[in-house]
Amino acid sequence: MKDMRIQRREVLLGAAATGLGLATGTVPAWAQASAWPTKPVNLVVPFPAGGGTDAFARPLAAQFSKATGKTLVIDNRGGAGGTVGASFASKAAPDGYTLFMGAVHHAIAPSMYPKLDYDLEKDFIPLFLLANVPQVVVVNPKAVPVNNFQQFMDYVKRNPAKLNYGSAGAGTSHHLAGELFKQQTGTFITHIPYRGAGPALQDLIGGQVDMMFDGLGSSASHIKGGRIKALMVSGPKRNAAFPDVPCAAEVGLPDYTVTTWYGLWAPKGTPADVQARIVDEVRKLGSADELKTIWANNGAEYGGMTQQQFAGMVSSEVKRWAAVVKASGAKLD
Repeated sequence: MKDMRIQRREVLLGAAATGLGLATGTVPAWAQASAWPTKPVNLVVPFPAGGGTDAFARPLAAQFSKATGKTLVIDNRGGAGGTVGASFASKAAPDGYTLFMGAVHHAIAPSMYPKLDYDLEKDFIPLFLLANVPQVVVVNPKAVPVNNFQQFMDYVKRNPAKLNYGSAGAGTSHHLAGELFKQQTGTFITHIPYRGAGPALQDLIGGQVDMMFDGLGSSASHIKGGRIKALMVSGPKRNAAFPDVPCAAEVGLPDYTVTTWYGLWAPKGTPADVQARIVDEVRKLGSADELKTIWANNGAEYGGMTQQQFAGMVSSEVKRWAAVVKASGAKLD
């Protein structure tokens, strides 16, 4: 009888605590996941607007708002090859209301920035691979008067050290793709780092820089609009969105494979049930026709990995790019 009274008392206390939480606006921990999102969610994008990360973040945000009725607020925080925004996001409250949209650049950063105040693999929880996009070699057609990749190579060799290329910043995939290209072709092209792919791309279009090794996602609309010219996509096959652009293997660079991928992370400590809700919601968004079409037009494939697979991919990329940095001798400019 005594045990029954104790159990009844615990049930009543639990109910009272729940009622108090609702009255004060504090939702119990067990209810947080099923309720998520109950307010706007902040998505830290660690590059300025107009770059590759933005090209996928903004359509995702639009579809998220339609599906959930809550705003996914894009918080652009550029600088230092994407590490400024990553640092900020790593220190956010782990409650599911601050997410981080990083990219391949963040797997490169540990090798280029030895004094980072965050650890990608320890201070974040990988949630979802959002997009996988091949890199593309693009030029300003007025600055570089060529029509195809072979003419480009002849031009570079006839004009050593004349050309320059813009990047999203030192240590980003744009930078390392350029270094890898120079290493494999025996050419020299001057690197000019920017605070994001968006500003670099605008200067490419304006003729302030000659070329870029860009993610196809941010260059796609400008290629289609004739503002820049695509000479080659990285990897062993052509991209379905740009079937007339040859791949690296076709132009004699079978080992030139550079992919710009974009992923979603949460700060370390985010509850597992909240993680599951976020992953489930993002997976549903990716299966919708709207995002499928946008991704395809940007030459991208939508992710589909489990959290564990994405974590393994990130670890593998950190090791891979460390080897590229060491072999190329790439340094911060």
